Amino acid sequence: MKIAKDKTMATLIALFLVLTITVTLVALPATNAQSTKATYAYIGATPNPIGVGQQTLIDFGITDLIGPNASAGWTGLTVTVTRPDNTTETLGPFRTDSTGGTGTVYVPSMVGTYYLQTNFPQQEYLNITRLASTSEKLALIVQQEPVAFYPGVPLPTEYWTRPIDAQIREWYSIAGSWLTTPDNLFAPYNDGPESAHILWAKPLTLGGEVGGELGLVGSGPTSVGMETGDAYEGKWSTRLILMGRLYYIDGAYDRPRLIHCVDLHTGEELWAKTFLDNQTIAFGQLFYWESYNVMGTYAYLWVTVGTTWTAFDAFTGEWRATITDVPSGTNIFGPRGEVYRYTVSLTGGYMHLWSLSAFVSMEGSFGSAFSLRQYNASSGTYRSLLGNGTLGSETTTGAADRAKRAWAWNITIPKGLPGSVRAVNHTDRVVGASINTTDVVVWAFSLKKGQEGTLLFNKDWKAPAAWAAGNQTIEWMTSSLIDGQKVGVLFLKETCQNYGFSLETGEYLWGPTTPPQYYLDALEDTKAGARVIAYGKLYSASVGGIVYCYNVTTGKLLWTYEAVDPYTEILWANNWWMRPLFITDGKIYVGHYEHSANEPLPRGGPFICLNATTGEVIWRADGLFRQTRWGGRAIIGDSIIATMDTYDQRVYAIGKGPSATTVSIQNDITTLGSSVMIKGTVTDISPGTKEYALTLRFPNGVPAVSDESMSDWMLYVYKQFPRPANATGVEVTLDTVDPNGNWIHIGTVTSDSSGMFKLAFTPEVPGEYTIIATFAGSESYWSSYAETAIGVGEAPPAPAEPIAAAPLPPFDLYIIGATIAIIAAVAIVGLMILRKKP
Repeated sequence: MKIAKDKTMATLIALFLVLTITVTLVALPATNAQSTKATYAYIGATPNPIGVGQQTLIDFGITDLIGPNASAGWTGLTVTVTRPDNTTETLGPFRTDSTGGTGTVYVPSMVGTYYLQTNFPQQEYLNITRLASTSEKLALIVQQEPVAFYPGVPLPTEYWTRPIDAQIREWYSIAGSWLTTPDNLFAPYNDGPESAHILWAKPLTLGGEVGGELGLVGSGPTSVGMETGDAYEGKWSTRLILMGRLYYIDGAYDRPRLIHCVDLHTGEELWAKTFLDNQTIAFGQLFYWESYNVMGTYAYLWVTVGTTWTAFDAFTGEWRATITDVPSGTNIFGPRGEVYRYTVSLTGGYMHLWSLSAFVSMEGSFGSAFSLRQYNASSGTYRSLLGNGTLGSETTTGAADRAKRAWAWNITIPKGLPGSVRAVNHTDRVVGASINTTDVVVWAFSLKKGQEGTLLFNKDWKAPAAWAAGNQTIEWMTSSLIDGQKVGVLFLKETCQNYGFSLETGEYLWGPTTPPQYYLDALEDTKAGARVIAYGKLYSASVGGIVYCYNVTTGKLLWTYEAVDPYTEILWANNWWMRPLFITDGKIYVGHYEHSANEPLPRGGPFICLNATTGEVIWRADGLFRQTRWGGRAIIGDSIIATMDTYDQRVYAIGKGPSATTVSIQNDITTLGSSVMIKGTVTDISPGTKEYALTLRFPNGVPAVSDESMSDWMLYVYKQFPRPANATGVEVTLDTVDPNGNWIHIGTVTSDSSGMFKLAFTPEVPGEYTIIATFAGSESYWSSYAETAIGVGEAPPAPAEPIAAAPLPPFDLYIIGATIAIIAAVAIVGLMILRKKP
């Protein structure tokens, strides 16, 4: 269906409904042949009524099909719109699809009643003249109040996993994949973790400290660890993330390569297989296909061996298709996940672009099923599964056409362009350069539709005389073809300075950058990835251990960060050798690796997250995730970092984890005026904390701690370092709902490093209370809460005051006094008699 392009949510929903309705009309019987035929135009609008300034989808056409060719359509249709002020406008002309219908979006600008009418002009098709017709007028009611559309779903506030329900469209922004190493290590569509919190850890192979008699070998003597794959084994070099699943290989070279598929959120291993004859995954693919009856995304893992490509199902790891005779070239990915392969011949003056998606077969009428078959790319022939499940061979009638269509285009380009291709954007341009000590030549030719092969520029910039005089080494480091930052960057090894050239015009922009980068940066022999471009900035990090951030269009130094080594573990510098890992969500992540580290490994290798705009440290973990040079470094998908650590040869997932809050009151029945002690815990319940090794050490659960304490706390929890003495807990809010239904804030407390919190509370009225303990969450944990209750009885009655004795009258006092005197006299006489006895 041909429609005006508009990507708002309301329009997409409406268009889907219209497509569903109109496509079903294909099954209607064809009209009997005749010289003329009356037509019946129609028109509708959804929604109706609509709010002023909102979009409504106009569905219009005639009831006649124009099959059997699915690409055919009626032409010249218009829609007359009469506004509430009696002014008119004409929309169109439009072309329908084969169902006879089409649609367009209309936005009314005033309140009142609009009238819409379809106009179908007379036209002939297959010797039958369709007569002109107009539809009934449609009243479109436009009101001041906006019409409610389906509400969006906010981003998650709790721990989340895959699958994400297809209705929760907004979460695309935090659910990116890592299908192959992205240009400039830029990985959008993630919420970059802002703490070192670990979700889970899994062993890749035997790793870490060996112990025993090997504690006495090496220089020192000192203890040694297992080999890490540097150099040159390259462990974990194959790793990617596809829709929340982490795929990685635990072997290298001639060892069995077992491909593991792990749930990135939970650490659960879903399957482990060896592909073909011990092959690795070249890249992942999420391919969105849209046809008349089939729309959706298909997920594949591709193994490429020479000119043979094999697709495996990303869900099961099972074989899906094999394509042979794939042409040589370099891969690029289209906006829908299409895989293109381009070849540029500067001497021959041509460029080829081959499309993998041409080998998708649509089965049945109008593509009622999707199939990626087993093709020969050069001939277009394929083998398919027969009804009994065995492979049979057949050749399609259009096999040659299919093979031909696979070549998206073959264009002529200017011959003799110097140097080599440096960057390609298959919808914009190809950029190349030739670099030596006297000249920098930058050129580009267009790939825009209708301009393919047109030379955009070919600029020769004369280098400073010092380049040739000093016999300097100049290298193309990185480039970007994103609008606003179309820049190529050169690096002078001997002076450690950068130069920038416009890839929009080919002109010299800036350089040399001052001051020069630290001299050790000249020793970096793997240039790819040492400098990356994102957010209009150039980031550089290398052997010198300093992260530099420049304005990519001016070369101005914006900030630096030094990855200082506080304990002099690095023997050649005061900083750790650092390398950019990836950039996402306004953050740049950098980590330590080394060419071929001595044993024992230097301790405390940092993993750092920096604000990409200011250079401010968001978090730093020393000794937690040491990177590998020859293997795979950290990647990110679904807002979770996956990395291998060379200190213990484990795979770690880093991200925000779930928490659990408890609350209790021991004496939950009390009396008014008495205080009660509210107490509870906040614990980390991430998947890794359920491992037996941790439940043995933390039988009461792993305490949740503050973001500031997280890096050292993770060393303690997952790597058995000493328990941090200064770890602090998390903030807990205590509230109550009193017997009268009033919400009362009791107080805010901070848990300790054992996870416990407490606070005394004195109820003010009798009755039943609900006590709520809430941990609002942090950068390390999602929120959690718990409730308990107390009953408060009336206070017991106060004890009665004692009754005072009434005062005696004077007569009584006299009698009592006389009596006492008589008793005293008798006692004295008795005493005298006793003394007279011999």
